[in-house]
Amino acid sequence: MIQQHYDQYTTQDQLVWKVLFDRQTALLHKRACSAFGRGLEAVGFHRNAIPDFQEVSQRLHKATGWQLEPVQGMLNDAEFFGLLAQRKFPATVWIRSMAQFDFIEEPDLFHGVFGHVPLLMDQAFADFLHFLGQVAAQHLDDAVALARLERLYGFTVQFGLVEEHGQTRMYGAGLLSSSGEIHHCIGDVSRRFPFDLATVLHTPYSEAHLQDQYFVLTSWDQLTESVAELAALLSSGWELQPVE
Repeated sequence: MIQQHYDQYTTQDQLVWKVLFDRQTALLHKRACSAFGRGLEAVGFHRNAIPDFQEVSQRLHKATGWQLEPVQGMLNDAEFFGLLAQRKFPATVWIRSMAQFDFIEEPDLFHGVFGHVPLLMDQAFADFLHFLGQVAAQHLDDAVALARLERLYGFTVQFGLVEEHGQTRMYGAGLLSSSGEIHHCIGDVSRRFPFDLATVLHTPYSEAHLQDQYFVLTSWDQLTESVAELAALLSSGWELQPVE
């Protein structure tokens, strides 16, 4: 693992953060779940400066027991889920350039920090993600089980929707941090389905393109319940079919 060298961020890096922050907060008005707005304020993010990981970790740990783990880029399953099991979220230290403003091939600091961290200030969501990491850490040698766990992670943590007061709100980090995904999700062509674990586990998932469908929770409780159900199925010797 590495460190965040804050003094190495350039003026352009800070400008990228500011412009992305302004754009996403405007787009997310009345579209993001309430826990995101509360978390964004509580963790102290603002438009004028890229977050300092040490300061963020202190606030996270005090609120929900989590902290950031600086990383350079993508991690393998063992590293990624192993960190989640320790209440550590891998946060990429590099931020996209202006040339990459609307498309990046792998997660950068804005996605990892702006998209994920505010929800980690919510105890129920933070506990769910820790539980998911613990379950995954027990199946790191089982490629089929891991593929199912990745689908659950993808259709919730990355691209999930939730019903709040009769309105559908966004909570997945891939939505919260991407203007393109937001516009796609609210467009007429996007498909939304009630969250159902069996359906999620049998739905192909990829981050290489805009999502073909989104799953909508009725409450946060469904997140922890889904992990518990999947953990029980895996522990019982439930025979998973290879993913499509």
